[in-house]
Amino acid sequence: MCERIVIPGREQVEEEIPVSHRWWTFTTRFNVAAGQSVPAVRLHEKQSEGIMLRWGLVPASHQGEDVPPGDACVSRNTLETSAAYRTIWTHGQRCIIPLAGFYVWQRTAAGHRQPFYVRLVNRPVFGIAAVWDRFVTDGDDVIEGCALISVRANSLLTEVTNTHGRMPAILQREGYQTWLSGRPAQAKELLRPFAAERMLLHAVGPHVNFPQYDDASLIRPIRGD
Repeated sequence: MCERIVIPGREQVEEEIPVSHRWWTFTTRFNVAAGQSVPAVRLHEKQSEGIMLRWGLVPASHQGEDVPPGDACVSRNTLETSAAYRTIWTHGQRCIIPLAGFYVWQRTAAGHRQPFYVRLVNRPVFGIAAVWDRFVTDGDDVIEGCALISVRANSLLTEVTNTHGRMPAILQREGYQTWLSGRPAQAKELLRPFAAERMLLHAVGPHVNFPQYDDASLIRPIRGD
């Protein structure tokens, strides 16, 4: 689906998704990988809050001192078919992860993985549907993590990623409040492939494959042969 994401600056995010309580601290990032912290919007006592979560959800039901990587992504269907995620889903533990864009990879004829940067038309910041949970280790360390929700890929991403048929569940602005506070049935209606004609992508250089690189050069287009 997507292995790396781009996080916009805090001011941009708060213009796109206003929050009542700003507990988060973050800056623009161009190469965020699973296991790292990401900003998230969720509800607490019926008020929105901006917090930082680990990208990688470990269900509260997990037993043991070890902290596994957790799930970076979870499919739409898994929300109701997995026992752990069914509890998360019915308890309304939904959140929104704000992105500027994300990367996908294409397997070339030569066997290389060519990265592409994906963004939306006229939306420099957009929200991804996600779920969260809180895991407490045997040593009483609290880990709050999130998993992006994936849906069937649209025609644009299917063409680029060859055999990978999933994409993040991108929310419409008017759906933000419903996603956070609506009933499960209402929220699930928002989990649909985003329109291909409202997305743009271009090939980028290979440095995005390495987490130590994190600057604006990663999203610059490269020329094809």
